[in-house]
Parts: sequence; structure tokens; C-alpha cells
Amino acid sequence: MGDKSQAVTVTATYTFESAHQLPRLPPEHKCSRLHGHNYRLDVCVRGPLDQRGFVLDFAELDAIVQPLVDVVDHRYLNDIEGLDNPTAEVIALWFRDRLKPKLPGLALTVRLWE
Repeated sequence: MGDKSQAVTVTATYTFESAHQLPRLPPEHKCSRLHGHNYRLDVCVRGPLDQRGFVLDFAELDAIVQPLVDVVDHRYLNDIEGLDNPTAEVIALWFRDRLKPKLPGLALTVRLWE
């Protein structure tokens, strides 16, 4: 079943709440002040089906993603290493860069919603 022509994408969604401020913005910009968001993180993995019929078992994906979500949930993002300027784009890249090495052989897409 490892035929790449049979590759499919599956997506798992996670949520977290965090506070942040964007220090590289001028002081009059509202996002330069402390504020928070309810985030939704979509983690999409694409690959061929394994012998079980999975790209990746959702329980396996949860075991990889949830510990990272726990790092940012109900936290001040600016205090987390790599998130000193936590724009949505930077947060999405932070997740992608930490997830990609744990998902060898699979294509990865990360989407972050505020």
C-alpha cells in the first residue's frame, strides 16, 4: 500500500489560548499591546497509506502534536524560545519546524487560525 500515487491528506485540529504582543510594531498599533487569541491549529499530513490503511494513525499524530500545543497553551508566547515576535506566521513556522523532523516521509502543512 505504500504507492505514492495513492497518497492522501489527513488533518487533525488542535486549539489553544495564548497571550502575546508584537514588539516590532509601532506603539500606536493595537497588536503592540498585550492581548490574547483563541487559536486553531490544523496539522495536515500527506503520504501513501501504510499496511493498516493509514497515512498516520490520529493517535500517533496526537502524541506528536499535543506536547507542542501544551507548550503554548495558556502561556505568554513572547517568553517561549523562538517566539519573541509571535506573529501568526512565526507561530505556524514554529510548529512546522518542530513537527517536520518527527514526521519523516510525510508532507506536512500547518495552518494557524486566530
